[in-house]
Amino acid sequence: MVFRFLILSDEVENFKREIQIDGDATFFDLHKAIIKSVDYKDGEMTSFFTCNDDWEKEQEITLVEMDTSPDEDSYTMEATRLNNLLEDEKQKLMYVFDYMTERAFFMELREIIPGKDLDEAVCSKSIGQAPEQFVDFETIAASSTDLDMGENFYGDESYDLDELDAEGFDGLDNPPLPSDEEY
Repeated sequence: MVFRFLILSDEVENFKREIQIDGDATFFDLHKAIIKSVDYKDGEMTSFFTCNDDWEKEQEITLVEMDTSPDEDSYTMEATRLNNLLEDEKQKLMYVFDYMTERAFFMELREIIPGKDLDEAVCSKSIGQAPEQFVDFETIAASSTDLDMGENFYGDESYDLDELDAEGFDGLDNPPLPSDEEY
């Protein structure tokens, strides 16, 4: 069977990739197909996450073995076949390609085509430029929207910093801070 994935980015509006890959292929094969389709440098730390319908991360599939709790299932890309974790059309995945800034592609298993096989993954649709593989923190800070620090920031228009109960912090075994007069 063949899986047809749609890949989108929340950073670039007109970016779209469609990858078709055999259901028996591994997540590593899918990783390689994605890297090739967007012309990214290989060898960087990446992970797939299965997601629920609200894009909340569920199961992680890592590029390399991570030290995890023995109580948790651990999946690596090379050892995990796509059809071991994916069985329904519309299944959502996240592909984190930049661990430092948590940037990711959003993927959906658009179609499962039974009775067909592929020897290797195919990028069947390529629209738009992929986002840069790496961005620095200053770029992210400059492009992010400013937080509204107005009077509603704390969720209560009548919030008053003077109402903070300082006595509730007594006894925390922290020495008192020196006053400005001691300097």
